[in-house]
Amino acid sequence: MAQRVQTLLIDDIDGGEAEGTVRFGLDGAEYEIDLSAGHAEALRKALAPYVSAARRAPSAAARRAPSAAARRPGRSGRGAESAGAPDPTAVREWARSQGIEVKDRGRVPAGLVVKFKAARQ
Repeated sequence: MAQRVQTLLIDDIDGGEAEGTVRFGLDGAEYEIDLSAGHAEALRKALAPYVSAARRAPSAAARRAPSAAARRPGRSGRGAESAGAPDPTAVREWARSQGIEVKDRGRVPAGLVVKFKAARQ
């Protein structure tokens, strides 16, 4: 059995048939309104002086993602030693030399770090 779903847009101003949905933003809020061609043109005409004097704002995605210059540098295990934690690569190498199995990736178990620090003192 075949089905056909039809969406009928109703003009939010006068209840007649709408041609489409118009999106716009004001004061940080985004709005959608279903309008007939005439009402959509009237809205655009009313906003035209403001739009022509305005500048385009960055998209929401651009506002959320920091620019390359503003991003924090990526964390690496090597930088953690300055914060008091030993280099994970050194801990793994020491563990293997002691016959302890350790994964190549991921967080080094805290118990293993304690043993590594104790062995180095």
